[in-house]
Amino acid sequence: MKSNSAPWVTFRPEIKVLDCTIRDGGLVNNHLFADTFVKSVYDTCVEAGIDAMEIGYKGSQKLFARDTFGDWKFCDEDDIRRIVGDNEAGIQLAAMADVGKTNYKTDILPKKDSVLDIIRVATYVHQIPGAIEMIQDAHDKGYETTCNIMAISTVSDSEIDAALEALAKTPVKTIVVVDSYGTLYHEQVRHLVQKYRKVTEDIGKEVGIHTHNNLQLAFANTIEAIIQGANRIDATMSGLGRGAGNCPMELLIGFLRNPKFKLRPILQLLQDHIVPLREEIEWGPVIPYAVTGILNQHPRAAIKVRDSEQKDAFVQFYDNCVADI
Repeated sequence: MKSNSAPWVTFRPEIKVLDCTIRDGGLVNNHLFADTFVKSVYDTCVEAGIDAMEIGYKGSQKLFARDTFGDWKFCDEDDIRRIVGDNEAGIQLAAMADVGKTNYKTDILPKKDSVLDIIRVATYVHQIPGAIEMIQDAHDKGYETTCNIMAISTVSDSEIDAALEALAKTPVKTIVVVDSYGTLYHEQVRHLVQKYRKVTEDIGKEVGIHTHNNLQLAFANTIEAIIQGANRIDATMSGLGRGAGNCPMELLIGFLRNPKFKLRPILQLLQDHIVPLREEIEWGPVIPYAVTGILNQHPRAAIKVRDSEQKDAFVQFYDNCVADI
């Protein structure tokens, strides 16, 4: 019988996939997801064989008001357990903590008291000293840790090198290439993953990839990162995420060809929950996000205009963006 698979199609069992639908998607609606939706994403991740699920942020209640943001901005232990119980399914659970936006010493409990497994420290390059303190704190509490260096497209090679050298000395397990502005092309992704791997591969650390879809390259750039040896891969259901969204989980799982992953449960979630959600909130690579991606700018201006009466005034938006250059 003739095989339908190309001879080069294979998989690397060391690749692990993390779903960040609730965390990154929460940036679209202030984390105001219904419990039924969060539980459906969790159940889907379990059924689909996904390795880890990022359920939200560890945000400071001094900075973010409870009457404005939903539970997944804070990820209190009781709220997480309301969804996952004791997480007997075995999938790893993660929360993200931004440098300067979390009371990590008190709000991140010792691992023995939490159902979380991974703390993902998010930092800009100038905040690396603070990130190192948070990584050490989480490690000492018993968690696996990652470091997501945000807005990497705005950072010089020398700054990246200095950050990687500092992080190499910490107990962080994974360092993630983060295309926050959705502006990178595959050549840049290749360069960054190779740079990260040069620092990490001989000391037992992994490289991850987190892409945004402003230029409709999130999936392609994720593939390039995998080809270059990134083994910790972020994606979201139907690309649900801030602004232009992220690498779509359904495309990633279809690409990996690993029999432990199951596509059908993901398609069921898209059919039952994501399609209706698109009637309530917007995400995806519309023109203003493409403009900010082309210009290597933060998408905040695009997010603002898409929530206004000028949402489709593309030329005016472009002129405003280039006027600031």
